[in-house]
Amino acid sequence: MAGTFPTPFAHGAARRAAEAAALDDRLGAALSGAIAGNAAAFTELWRALQPLVLRYLRVVCGDAAEDVASETWLQASRDLSRFSGDTTAFRVWLFRIARNRGIDENRRAWRRREEPHEAVYDVGEADGPVARDAALDAGDRSGTEWALRMIRTLPADQAEAVMLRVVAGLDVAGTAQVLRKRPGAVRVATMRGCAGWPNTPRSRHTAARIRRKAADHARFHRP
Repeated sequence: MAGTFPTPFAHGAARRAAEAAALDDRLGAALSGAIAGNAAAFTELWRALQPLVLRYLRVVCGDAAEDVASETWLQASRDLSRFSGDTTAFRVWLFRIARNRGIDENRRAWRRREEPHEAVYDVGEADGPVARDAALDAGDRSGTEWALRMIRTLPADQAEAVMLRVVAGLDVAGTAQVLRKRPGAVRVATMRGCAGWPNTPRSRHTAARIRRKAADHARFHRP
């Protein structure tokens, strides 16, 4: 395979890297302001990154994603004064918080498993419902939910690697930090996860649309 993915995610790797770099450049001032205690700057970070955090958590903890995303940002707001680093490091830090919160929620869900009204699913469980993403309109929602359902059928390590690398736009090193794995393990998990996707026009279009909608949401919802 020579290090490439025979899937729709193999297309546009350079563009994904460029989009992530552009996002980091644009959010540099917002991050500096947020660290200094500027509420408007923190809101800009939230508006730019919340769609990506929410989509990642929909794979990690299913129907509990919105609540866990709220907990993630609450912890980020409390701990941000102690953060040190650039916007790339901030995204890694934020997704690590999100992952830890998602793991905590899954543990709570297991303890509540016998209660019939609960509907929280574990990573990789294919048949669970997917939380609504308010950033998408009705047409985009169907394609995105289809993509997330596909990713949720993957083993947990592969699902998280695909989400962080492809949807969140983290590089291998950043994804390895979030998942607390070696970079080589991240590459293998991403490759195996991507190999499970059908190489069809719909899957290629949906993968591109997930990234595009997140970028559009960030651009059109600036303070």
